[in-house]
This record gives sequence, C-alpha cells and structure tokens, in this order.
Amino acid sequence: MEDIIARMQDEKNGIPIRTVKSFLSKIPSVFSGADIVQWLMKNLSIEDQVEALHVGTLMAAHGYFFPISDHVLMLKDDGTFYRFQTPYFWPSNCWEPENTDYAVYLCKRTMQNKARLELADYEAESLARLQRAFARKWEFIFMQAEAQAKVDKKRDKIERKILDSQERAFWDVHRPVPGCVNTTEVDIKKSSRMRNPHKTRKSVYGLQNDVRGHSPTHAPAPEAKQPTADELHSFIHQIVDCVTKNDSPSAFSKEPYTQRVKRWGFCIDEVLKDPVGREQFLKFVESEFSSENLRFWLAVLDLKKRPIREVPSRVQEIWQEFLASGAPSAINVDSKSYDKTTQNVKDPGRYAFEDAQEHIYKLMKSDSYPRFIRSSAYQELLQAKKKVLAIVFYLCLSPQSFK
Repeated sequence: MEDIIARMQDEKNGIPIRTVKSFLSKIPSVFSGADIVQWLMKNLSIEDQVEALHVGTLMAAHGYFFPISDHVLMLKDDGTFYRFQTPYFWPSNCWEPENTDYAVYLCKRTMQNKARLELADYEAESLARLQRAFARKWEFIFMQAEAQAKVDKKRDKIERKILDSQERAFWDVHRPVPGCVNTTEVDIKKSSRMRNPHKTRKSVYGLQNDVRGHSPTHAPAPEAKQPTADELHSFIHQIVDCVTKNDSPSAFSKEPYTQRVKRWGFCIDEVLKDPVGREQFLKFVESEFSSENLRFWLAVLDLKKRPIREVPSRVQEIWQEFLASGAPSAINVDSKSYDKTTQNVKDPGRYAFEDAQEHIYKLMKSDSYPRFIRSSAYQELLQAKKKVLAIVFYLCLSPQSFK
C-alpha cells in the first residue's frame, strides 16, 4: 500500500498537488477526491469506478491521506480536498500511541488557534476523561503541551497549518470518531511489530527506549536500585497475564485480560473494534434474544470489505435476513432510513445500508451497550481479574509466603 502512496506522490506521474485559493486564505498542498479515483483507475488498471473508490477509502482509513475538513477518514469521488500524510505518521512505524500522548495533543489544541483547532464534542469528552485519569501528573502533561505549542508558533504559518492537519489525521486514525472503527489496530501495527520484535519502540512525540539494549560485553553494568511503585505495578500485571493466560496478551487472544476488559467500559466503540469484545457483546445480546441489531451491524461492516463481484448477492442476503417483509431477524429502523435503504438496494453497493447501520449503531449505544456494561457477565470478567491481581499483589509484598 505504501508503494502505491509513494507513486501517487511522484512529481511527474503522481497526483497533481496544488494550492487552492479560498475567500480570505489559501489552502496549501491539496488534491481532490476525484483526482485520486482517476489516478487509481489509470495506474492500477481498475475498470470499475466503485472499486477504485473502495481502494481509496481503505487507504484513507489507514491514514495515508485524509480530508482536510472532516474527521471521518473516507474517500469521496468529488471535489473534496485531501492531503497526504507525512511518512513520520504512517502506520508502518508501529507506534503504540499512549493515552498520555493523546492527552498532550488535546491539551496543546486548547492552547492554539481556537477558531481553526477547536475541539470536537467527543474530543472534549476525551480530554475531560483523561484529565481525571491523569490528575496526579496533569501538570507534567500541561507543561509538555505548552512546550510543543511554543515550538509550533515558531514555524512558518503554512507549514504549521499542514503539520496541524497531519497530526490531527494521525489521531483520527488511532482515536477515531465515535462510530468509526480503528482499521490499523491489528493489520499493520500489531503484525508488523511481531515481525520486528527488536524494533526500537517510539512514542508519538519522541524516542522512548530501545528494547534491544547494548551489547553485554561493552555496556557497563547498571547500578542496582529499588523498583518504583509503577515498575512494581507493571510487574504484577505481567504476572497476572501469565497466570490467567499462560501467554502474553495479544490482539488475537480469545481470553480477555484486565486492561482490555476495562477499555470496553469507556464507550461502545472500544467493544466493537475489539474482536474479543464483539464476541462477548454478541454472547450477551444472544442471551437476551436480541442479537439481530449487532449481527446486522457486523454484516454491513463485512459487506464493505467484500470484493465488488460478491456485493450484489450479499446485499440481497442481508436485506432478506434483516429488512425484508417477514425477515427472520427483522430489525427496527426508522421510516426515513428504511426508505433510503430500499432505494439503495435497487442499485446494490457496499454502502447500501449506511443509513440503517448508523441508526442501529445509535440504538445499540443507547440500549444494548449500557445493559451489557451493567450485566453480571461483564462484571464477572472484571472481578475474575481483580481476584487474581489481589493474590499476586499479596505474594509480591510477602516474600516469606514462597518459603
């Protein structure tokens, strides 16, 4: 995918990048969605315009280019302006963005041009939640954000505008808008890191540590020191994961571990983007005999990834199962969404059920998801991990218990 992006940016044969004049300002380094679709059809020998749009949407979802005026990373075949992401923020760099990095970014946004960089509602909620979570070290986060804001002010105005949009797009990939799924969480970051276990780990804003270390022959022996509370806490969690799973946690694990289960309680998006979370959520709604909404949402999500030749038949299958008269798993959608979907099905495409899927997402968010978080099944998952954590914590603080 990155080879294609590199070809797109070629000066001679790539997509023409231009500066567009607006009413009172200029928009630098942009191109239109129609330019992308035309380039893909010409250079990748794609005959179907819908297929080219789908390929471009996958690239946008992985953050290789992004719309400059929208947080939703998808491609539109029109005059919408897009901008290429800098390679520094490409998913292949295998970063694991931490919540502290996100807190620094949101805090910095509040210090900058509010008219241009005002926080969206979901970002403001995230900032408030992070401020409560990191209350003890918020002063350090604020100082780091303030220092970065000062550095940004020294940059050229046009350069600053481009970098701000690229940084925003990076977080749109890793902390997506509610309702959008993080497509890069498993496919690129996790698998690439597994192929390169000795790769230097990075933070979004700088180097953290090199996991390989130095040669034991030439490196001086480190001084012995007492572990800090954070190190002890991290060590305890590692033991808990080994005790409960007999393996280190991974994105493909079928057994939920402590942090993963806790994240499900943040919002419904954390459940839907986690394969294990979706599985547990599906078990819960099946126990209530109300699984049709989630199964429909997942079926539409799968439809968007299908090859174009399979789309028409799959659209009809979804329609007959969930929306047709007398459907075996009928879902409840409003009349406006139903009428729009009925028209879309006549010319079946990957996004035929977009309106109905959005309506069902809102229903699950306000109904099924809160019941799942309050359910005994979810509480048992949390309590099971807490019991093991308490036992290990006791053993760590009581060495004589091993004697």
